[in-house]
Amino acid sequence: MSGPLTTLLAYLLGSIPFGYLIVRWRKGIDVRVTGSGSIGATNVMRNLGIAGFVATFILDVGKGVAAVLVVAKLTAQNPTWIAAAAVAAILGHCFPVWLKFRGGKGVATGVGVFVALAPLQVGLVLVIFAILVAAFRFISLGSMIATAAFPVLVYFMKHPPLPIVLGAAGAAALIIAKHQGNIRRLLNGTENRVGQKKSEDRSQKSEAPSP
Repeated sequence: MSGPLTTLLAYLLGSIPFGYLIVRWRKGIDVRVTGSGSIGATNVMRNLGIAGFVATFILDVGKGVAAVLVVAKLTAQNPTWIAAAAVAAILGHCFPVWLKFRGGKGVATGVGVFVALAPLQVGLVLVIFAILVAAFRFISLGSMIATAAFPVLVYFMKHPPLPIVLGAAGAAALIIAKHQGNIRRLLNGTENRVGQKKSEDRSQKSEAPSP
């Protein structure tokens, strides 16, 4: 199979909207009209609880792994097309053709892609994520910095062909770009912290100095 066709295949695999399908099946509603409007595991959890989160997360990770490994097999491990598949799979999740290009943020699918590219580095990324969340209590901040660290770790620790590094960087950039709302809230000081209660939010606002 030619490289462009494998890239299209990776996109189509990534675009399978598992979160949307699970919520539609269990509750008969469009998950995109609830919560954050995403088809990702976190928004599914708002509708179906932890079981929905786990099912969606595993399936989204799985399609990321599958997209990269299948393309690697079909292209005889060609690094250029493997890198293209990595980006295409995340693009598929973020902009699925089946849902008029309204998808999720690509985190779980990105985890799958990263696992297929460099599993050891993914373990280190998870450690970075855990440390940042423990220190600052912002899941979004931990996610973005850990994602940005992945291509750097791949470059210095794995020394893969340049296309793989560029593919990892492109995939990471795409995931971070999809967090623009979180970035705005972090800059404005309105992003929710882990374990933060509404009462804490109100007290912080009341204690804020007047302009």
